[in-house]
Amino acid sequence: MNVEVTPLPGIGVRKDFGLPDGRRIGVITRRDGSVDLIVSEEGDPDACRDQVLLSNEEAAVLGSLLGAPQLVAQLQEEHRDVPGVHTRQIPIDEGAPYDGRTLGSTQMRTRTKVSIVAVMRAGQVHPSPGPSFTFTAGDVLVVVGTSEGLDEAAKILAHG
Repeated sequence: MNVEVTPLPGIGVRKDFGLPDGRRIGVITRRDGSVDLIVSEEGDPDACRDQVLLSNEEAAVLGSLLGAPQLVAQLQEEHRDVPGVHTRQIPIDEGAPYDGRTLGSTQMRTRTKVSIVAVMRAGQVHPSPGPSFTFTAGDVLVVVGTSEGLDEAAKILAHG
């Protein structure tokens, strides 16, 4: 899918892509850091049909809602022919034992034999985090391993 990037002088940057019905959907990232979700009129990419101003927190949540499931679905597809390998999203909740601690401190690979292959944070994907990566409440970890290992990883991240 082709994403068009259009500088908007004095405003920011518009990034959007076309839908089969002729509308375009995208975001405007403003110079002040705010984000607008936009949908154009059918057949006229410059006529805005709908526009929603999102706070940074709202944009991050929307990014996580859209990004993490897509990443997990892609990984599941790639592993579908590998018996016993599964992918799961595991959140870091506010006040969880590893909120503010590093991936290395979990000893996740040693304890469960699972791999944390990415972290979704504020709408951004952090692929292949290293042992010094610090978790923050609201992170969604994308974890790959056996069903048993994934269950154990979820328990560790939730309860220590």
